[in-house]
Amino acid sequence: MRDLRQLPADRVLVSPSLLAADFNNLQQEIAAVTAAGADALHLDVMDGHLVPNISFGVPVIASLRKHSELLFDTHLMISEPARYAEVFAKAGADHLTFHIEAEGDTRETIAAIRKAGCTVGISLRPGTAAEAIFPYLGEIDLVLVMTVEPGFGGQKFMADQLGKLAAFKREIRRRNLAVRLEVDGGVDGRTAELVAANGADLLVAGTAVFRHPEGMAAGVRAIHAAQDRLDSAL
Repeated sequence: MRDLRQLPADRVLVSPSLLAADFNNLQQEIAAVTAAGADALHLDVMDGHLVPNISFGVPVIASLRKHSELLFDTHLMISEPARYAEVFAKAGADHLTFHIEAEGDTRETIAAIRKAGCTVGISLRPGTAAEAIFPYLGEIDLVLVMTVEPGFGGQKFMADQLGKLAAFKREIRRRNLAVRLEVDGGVDGRTAELVAANGADLLVAGTAVFRHPEGMAAGVRAIHAAQDRLDSAL
């Protein structure tokens, strides 16, 4: 199983969202985005209950696993994440992020994901305060900040969430924790620099990678380059 904790920690990483891929040609799309330099593959699982959309589930992930060695960065937008942690892990998910707004005890969900053999992340909706996750920071590997309302791809970036990213980064540094800060929603070459400047180091991008007018490699490069632009500004 690929380990999120082993990804490079000294640069901005890209986790392209499969929702923006051509579902008629998923095997080819994954091969192309891997060759383009993706650091992981973001899989959005939606149940139509926690969020108002349905995407894909265990059978699709199991099929994808046969054709990819990328780390499967799996975002469970489902109401009962603890109940399904084991089956997603067996299907090939390497990392499972669940929502603080989901049903069940948060620590029991963390434990279920650990038991399944995956690293653990917690996400939160734009309307949920960062402090809701602070009590669990020492028990997880990643925080995913949504910069759109979860449920649909292609939405406009919500700049008012930058303060939330910065708040998480301050708390992670204050406590000297090895917790990655991921962001998802409206990320492209322009907004990548904004979120990276506020502490994000793993960036989810769908349309900006899979549908970049100059190809996937150009989309990945544009996001990776956010780190270079930040470094040159110092």
